[in-house]
Amino acid sequence: MNPLINKFLRYLEIERGVSPHTLRAYREDLEIFFEHIKSKIEDVELNDVRGFVAEQINAGHKKTTVGRRLAAVRSFLKFFYREGYIKTNPAKLVPAPKLPMILPKFLSVDDVFSLVEKPQDIGFRPARDRAILELLYSSGLRVSELSGLNADDINVREGLVKVKGKGKKERIVPVGKKAIEAIKTYLVERMLLKKKEGALFLNRNGARLTDRSVRRIVIKYARAIGVSGQIGPHTLRHTFASHLLQGGADLRVIQELLGHSSLSTTQKYTHLDITHLMDTYDKAHPLAKEEKR
Repeated sequence: MNPLINKFLRYLEIERGVSPHTLRAYREDLEIFFEHIKSKIEDVELNDVRGFVAEQINAGHKKTTVGRRLAAVRSFLKFFYREGYIKTNPAKLVPAPKLPMILPKFLSVDDVFSLVEKPQDIGFRPARDRAILELLYSSGLRVSELSGLNADDINVREGLVKVKGKGKKERIVPVGKKAIEAIKTYLVERMLLKKKEGALFLNRNGARLTDRSVRRIVIKYARAIGVSGQIGPHTLRHTFASHLLQGGADLRVIQELLGHSSLSTTQKYTHLDITHLMDTYDKAHPLAKEEKR
């Protein structure tokens, strides 16, 4: 089975631009599936897939994990159905476990302003950190997209950034004036390092900043302003989208800015905005709740 799995993963890597992390997850999921059913690909039946899903749930795996493994099996069988290895894809008839909607956490306007303004000292590190925080909130980039930026991806004159997103798809995203100002300040400090590395955001040694380092920076300043709970770069991405929606932005525009391939992924912010509106209503309207006696 490994040769077929390898063939499928090569397709995902070359044709679809799937990340190494996702490729590792798909390999593990497919190996678990075929170890469970102990059949060749041409012998896989509907009950094999149903039994695998049931066994995974009974074993106590999270529904998100089971759903991901089923998605891997579906994609695998769909690929070899198109290639003519098998006559049907039985996995497409098996429903994924229903997942509860988990609304993303986002910051208030006051909190996010406090966050981006927290790095105030002069020097390379505060300037870099301010530019990172401003850009994450201004453009809603994923942490991998931000750490992957090169210096020539930023057009400070036009206020635009060229982003390479999932599947190596490129998009152009606008950058706000505050973020551009912070980036300009950082670029001056960056030049003083006299490093030839093309990456936009560097560490003190002049090497590209990693995703993990960006997360540490966000967490550091979030704690400094007293924001509790789990927070990271993705929180600023959610905050960017939520504030745009609350400001009246069209959902499809937000989809384009975030680089979502499907509008359904973006629609979770609609639920988030409704929750926010209902919370505000309950707190502000005199007849929202029964009068306490």
